[in-house]
Amino acid sequence: MRSAVFVLAVSAVMIAVGWFVSTEVMLLGLACLAGALILLVFDAARRRATDAKLILLDGSNFMYWRGGEPRIETVREVIDYLAARGYKVGVVFGANAGYRLEGRYRHHDALARRLYLPAERVMVVNKGEPADGMLLRVAQDMARGLSPMTGSATGPDQFAQVAEPSFLVSGRYDAEQLQLNLA
Repeated sequence: MRSAVFVLAVSAVMIAVGWFVSTEVMLLGLACLAGALILLVFDAARRRATDAKLILLDGSNFMYWRGGEPRIETVREVIDYLAARGYKVGVVFGANAGYRLEGRYRHHDALARRLYLPAERVMVVNKGEPADGMLLRVAQDMARGLSPMTGSATGPDQFAQVAEPSFLVSGRYDAEQLQLNLA
C-alpha cells in the first residue's frame, strides 16, 4: 500500500513538472500514475481476500441436504451463500464422496474443480479415516467449522471447542431455501 501511494505521489509531481517542462516527463508521470492505480487495485483485492472469515464445510454431509440424494450442486450453493457473506470456504469430504457423487473415487483436485474452488481449499480424507475427526481437527486449527452434528463417535470430548456456541454452525434447507445460523 505504501509503495503504491509513493508511486502515486511521484507520478503527480512528474505530471505537474512535465506540464511546465516537457511532454516526455508528463507522459512518464501518467505511466507511473497508471502503475500506481493498478497497484492500489491489486492491494485492495488482496486485503479483501485476507480479511475474509474462514469457515469449513463437511461436504459429505451437505451433499445430501436437498432431497437426501448426493449432489455436488448443494455443496456449491452453500459455498456461494457463505462467500456472499464474506466467508472464505474450505471443504472436507469423506473418502467415499466421489463414489457417492460420480460412482468412482475422486481426489480433492477433481472435487475442487466441480466446486470452483482452489484445490488447496478442498480435502478428501484417506480411505478408512473418519472424516468427522479430520474435519474437526482442521476446523480447530482454523478456529471455526461448519458441520451439522452427525452424532459420530468423534465428538466434544476429544474436541473441546465443539462445545462453544460459535464453533459449529447449524442449518438446513427449508422449503428449498438454504438456512444457516451464522450468528
